[in-house]
Amino acid sequence: MELSIITLTNIPVNSLSLFSSPFFYIFSFQLINLTSSLQAFHRFFLLTIVILTALSNNVNGRHKIQHTWETVQYSAINCRTHSAYLTDFGGIGDGTTLNTNAFRTAVDHLSQFQSDGGSLLYVPAGKWLTGSFNLTSHFTLYLDKDAVLLASQDENDYPVIAPLPSYGRGRDAEGGRFISLIFGTNLTDVVITGENGTIDGQGQQWWDKFHKGELKFTRPYLIEIMHSDKIQISSLTLVNSPSWNLHPIYSSNIIIQGITILAPVRSPNTDGINPDSCINTRIEDCYIVSGDDCIAVKSGWDEYGVAFGMPTKQLAIRRITCISPTSATIALGSEMSGGIQDVRAEDIVAINTESAVRIKTAVGRGGYVKDIYVRGMTMKTMKYVFWMTGDYGSHPDNNYDPNALPVIENINYRDMVAENVTIGGKLAGISGDPFTGICISNVTIEMAPKAKKLFWNCTDISGISSGVVPQPCDLLPDQKTEYVSPCNFPTESLPIDDMEIQTCSCRKKIY
Repeated sequence: MELSIITLTNIPVNSLSLFSSPFFYIFSFQLINLTSSLQAFHRFFLLTIVILTALSNNVNGRHKIQHTWETVQYSAINCRTHSAYLTDFGGIGDGTTLNTNAFRTAVDHLSQFQSDGGSLLYVPAGKWLTGSFNLTSHFTLYLDKDAVLLASQDENDYPVIAPLPSYGRGRDAEGGRFISLIFGTNLTDVVITGENGTIDGQGQQWWDKFHKGELKFTRPYLIEIMHSDKIQISSLTLVNSPSWNLHPIYSSNIIIQGITILAPVRSPNTDGINPDSCINTRIEDCYIVSGDDCIAVKSGWDEYGVAFGMPTKQLAIRRITCISPTSATIALGSEMSGGIQDVRAEDIVAINTESAVRIKTAVGRGGYVKDIYVRGMTMKTMKYVFWMTGDYGSHPDNNYDPNALPVIENINYRDMVAENVTIGGKLAGISGDPFTGICISNVTIEMAPKAKKLFWNCTDISGISSGVVPQPCDLLPDQKTEYVSPCNFPTESLPIDDMEIQTCSCRKKIY
């Protein structure tokens, strides 16, 4: 009887231990008895290879991890040539491992591609605990739909930076402020987007310290972009911010779109979106539940804002839903000392919110709020519809100029409906510095069962109204709709509406 020698190739090293198993010896014994039959030997040979292959893929009870790639499309101001995964830089998405270094290393590595088509950092599904990290130019941060960025609750993970020059001090405390979770300055072409992935600020600890007066510096925001141009923040969910959620400042050409912001309605200063000394901005299709103003338009604080002199202007706000029982749907100020001009808000829904559009200012602010246009607003359960405040107070220090009086003029509201309202309007200008050029037209307000007897309260203002029910105060005389056109709303588009959006794609690992 002739023995055959079998040479097995391409067998994984970790499979060689199988030759010592009882299972293999049984087949070896059969091989010796069957060598006289070539056909039987061939059958055994094939069966042996199949068994070895199957067992080698299940060594120690674990299957090899394999993945395929799926192409994901997204909308952005610019597409990217290069991309990387956070896990390529040691990221671990278990919710407890700190990934600050992974984010910083990834951004630093990808920054080399700024002049070579830009880069994208993909944050896959998982819970990614991290402290603050900075962005770079020509860069996209992309969050998977099941990705959650968890903000570290350790103050040491947030370096302290200087106060904003247009504010002169921090908002929570004198001096510096904790840097934001996601931060960038002097950048061009930055996109933060995803498949509605989540950024969780884990703000409870910060709120508790604020209430107890334990903060030495101002709380961090979730996202702050400074001194930058061409910014897109879209398709994300932001929850539990320590303070403000989105804060673009000293920047231009900004698109904020498709953002969901959720915070407990009693959480302190959790403003939704705060464009601050920004030019050419578009905010649209956002849903905001906030402990403060859903959108707060700003431009600096008292003498610091006046000296810095950078207004917020050319701002479009569209298709926003707001829930904020203690604050405004849209606030203009109170930090408005650099000026606010040409704000256009339309198709807004406010539910269980303190006020619709509120202008907040004071003696010492200086600056201006002018050329404001609001139309197509629907409100349900409101304390106020119209609210203007000329004595808001709150100064950074005692060095403000008491002769710096704000200019409030050309304020236009039209085509609005509200129900269950406690106060129709409280419009209080400044003695010797009235708010002028107020126009309200085609507005219907349904009074709440316990509405205030003084439904309209107006002092130190002037303007007109038409088609407003109930009829406003005497300082807004009814012009009769048949004799007057509706309050103004510009027909020409803003430059931000010409900013092109592209359909881009990136690769997603499917395990």
